[in-house]
Amino acid sequence: MKTPFTRRQFSKIGLATTAAMAFGAHRASAAELTQEELCYMSAEELIPLFKAQKLSPVDVLNAQIARFEAVGKKTNSVTYTHFDAAMEQAKESEKRYANGTARALEGITVGVKDEHHDAGWIITRGSTLLKDNTEEHADPIVTKLKEAGAVLSIQTTVPEFYMTGVTWSKLWGVTRNPWNTNYAVGGSSGGSGGALSAGLCTLATGSDMGGSIRLPCAYNGLYGFKPSHGRIASSEIFSYFATTGPMARNFDDMISLMNVMSGQTENLPATLPKLVMPHHYESIKGMRIAHVGSMGLAHLDKDTKSTMAASVEKLQSLGATVDEVKIDLDWQEIVAKFIGGVMAGAMGAGLALNINNIGEMTSYAGYFAKKAASGDYGSAARAEFEQLVASLYKTISEATFNKGYDAIVMPSLATPHVPADYDQTVEGFKLEGVEMHKSFILALTVPWNVLNWCPVVNVPTGLSSQNMPLGMQIVGKPYADEKVFQVAHAWQRVDPNFFNGDKLPDFRS
Repeated sequence: MKTPFTRRQFSKIGLATTAAMAFGAHRASAAELTQEELCYMSAEELIPLFKAQKLSPVDVLNAQIARFEAVGKKTNSVTYTHFDAAMEQAKESEKRYANGTARALEGITVGVKDEHHDAGWIITRGSTLLKDNTEEHADPIVTKLKEAGAVLSIQTTVPEFYMTGVTWSKLWGVTRNPWNTNYAVGGSSGGSGGALSAGLCTLATGSDMGGSIRLPCAYNGLYGFKPSHGRIASSEIFSYFATTGPMARNFDDMISLMNVMSGQTENLPATLPKLVMPHHYESIKGMRIAHVGSMGLAHLDKDTKSTMAASVEKLQSLGATVDEVKIDLDWQEIVAKFIGGVMAGAMGAGLALNINNIGEMTSYAGYFAKKAASGDYGSAARAEFEQLVASLYKTISEATFNKGYDAIVMPSLATPHVPADYDQTVEGFKLEGVEMHKSFILALTVPWNVLNWCPVVNVPTGLSSQNMPLGMQIVGKPYADEKVFQVAHAWQRVDPNFFNGDKLPDFRS
């Protein structure tokens, strides 16, 4: 049967009342909801129904397995499935709901990026060189998810060594967007974005070194959070431009996943004490927000410009004061110094080890391996990167935060119309007649990894003329996570309400 309410209505009505409205006094089964409804229900919707034993985690997992079998090849967002183990986890969750011992994410399916891993999983990093690489131990993110009762059903695709903003590799092929399969899912957490928008899982993990959470969330119509550096445990202790974060189809699910993933863990010192983020915030009436456009980093297409203008009006309708603030940055300088900082660190050292295997690598991974092995990136490159960090923050903060602005907004993408197999090592991308820098797909997100102490939420803003989602970044002062969540919480009232009714991906091409 069809539920007589929208997902937005679900969150506004008391959840126990809604469950009764939808399912009556008896336990619902998969037969009483369409497969699509089960696949796209949020954790916020599912958990109260699981608690009331109106629905089982097994039902949802079965629906998502069937969904994978039906549409998985259309998007190619999954590396490995763990359906047998996941079914055991779902059955255990069903028991826990029955005996009152359910945990924070009990029975909720999570797509896990091919970076985070359980013991015994194969983690390829998108490379043929690591096609048989088995991890002996679980990483902290997966350990936290399992301890919270999550059902780990799928691993999701990434570009080779996470080194580009779209997702394709020699090992796994091209991952395509469920909204329009011609176009990219983003990267490097592209498989997580594609799996969420295709309804293959309820939540997903991502990581972000140059936009790798925000880009897939923007391309797929999702909420995603790049936390302030140190909020979530990382083994990349000195790579302060990298972080891990949650991806979800709505704000509340993003918060729920963040609260499980965050906080300190054993043996990883560069992590802040846990900060539990609330689900509800005061209105943004009276808040001052700076709209900085593209900061001169890239030409924006007409869909992005018009949707961003409408988004500013929506923020104003919520009571915020939004001013246009002009900042002009040099993308070529930023990308050159950012690459220098990365190549001079642990990631560059790892890439350089593969210099003799370039023939087996993708063009973009080989490009960076050559740079890493060139000998051009040492302590001087690292020093230039650190100088960039200081000067960039001074420029931005003097124009915004130091003048009393509570947050910054800007587009997440220059355009969502990027081919699924776009190769950033090749020149020649024209956008509305404008020749773009070959790495323009990263231009609007990388500055906030250079300034990785600034928290950033991506929120969905609408659909383009070619049925592709667009996104907006909400940026806060260093460690002002609650401020960006306050804006994102308010945004729910005016967001496009994707994954509901007829606002679903249709896999067009």
